[in-house]
Amino acid sequence: MKRRDFLKASLGGTAALLGSSAEARGNLEPAEEAIGMLFDSTLCIGCKACVSKCKEVNDMPPVPMGDETQYDAALDLSPKTLNVIKVYTAGEGTHKDQTEDGFAFEKRSCMHCVDPGCVSVCPVTALTRHPKTGIVAYNADACIGCRTCMTGCPYNVPQFDYDNPFGEIHKCQMCNQAGVERIDNGMMTGCAEACPTGATLFGTRKALLEEAQRRMTLKPGEIYNYPRGDVRNPDSHHEKAVPEYKQHIWGEKEAGGTNVLHISAVPFDKLGMPPLGERSYASISETVQHTLYQYLALPAIALAGLTYVVRRNNNDDDEGES
Repeated sequence: MKRRDFLKASLGGTAALLGSSAEARGNLEPAEEAIGMLFDSTLCIGCKACVSKCKEVNDMPPVPMGDETQYDAALDLSPKTLNVIKVYTAGEGTHKDQTEDGFAFEKRSCMHCVDPGCVSVCPVTALTRHPKTGIVAYNADACIGCRTCMTGCPYNVPQFDYDNPFGEIHKCQMCNQAGVERIDNGMMTGCAEACPTGATLFGTRKALLEEAQRRMTLKPGEIYNYPRGDVRNPDSHHEKAVPEYKQHIWGEKEAGGTNVLHISAVPFDKLGMPPLGERSYASISETVQHTLYQYLALPAIALAGLTYVVRRNNNDDDEGES
């Protein structure tokens, strides 16, 4: 066997593979007619009307605290709770929307990411992003219960029902899943409809982003008529003095952006939002996977080179004997 020929054949194939390594995938763009919600923490009064309406729309039971409590006391997302209001407190917790001796409310539900990690990692496409509305939907019939989506979501949104023998993921689907279909019927999400102050606002992502940007320019202390319900066709307004907003619209760029946007007067890290850059988790993981899959071909290339050299030398030996 000629070692030089073997090395030349195998390394030549390796160089060709390395020269065509996978290019990094960029973030996906917002869907053509993306819809979403805007949550304004400064407008939330913690009434949990949105939680109650969500349970009603999705036919989900309350989560009581202990045997004596009859009302819904859900503290976090679960297979029985798709939307929950959480509270941040500091010190004595007496001043709303302040970090010093203050408190603030924050809503947890699916963010309906523009480039969703749960969709990217699902091996059976049980999770999909609608090409027009951008709604991240779940198909229980396709799901195999692997729960990979739970690790692919930076917001810890997908919740697996371990009490169900068949297993199933639960998450907000923007009130537009089978049996609900509010959006397809021209309605708004249940939580936006029920919110008395407009803290949860429904509409297109574009219109909601414009409204959020408008609020960033308002002067603290001046009176503003906050729209309630649907930002595009509000039936009513909630009049309130403008707070001192943090100049940050969560979801405009985080991890490729989300269709559910958040604004607040308290820093988002104190409200429990994860530290995220602008690049989506999906674009990072898919780039790594594709590159890794290419490099896994290296042993096959080396084996092909070895096989070629051995076969050629065997042919040379046969010719020499003849």
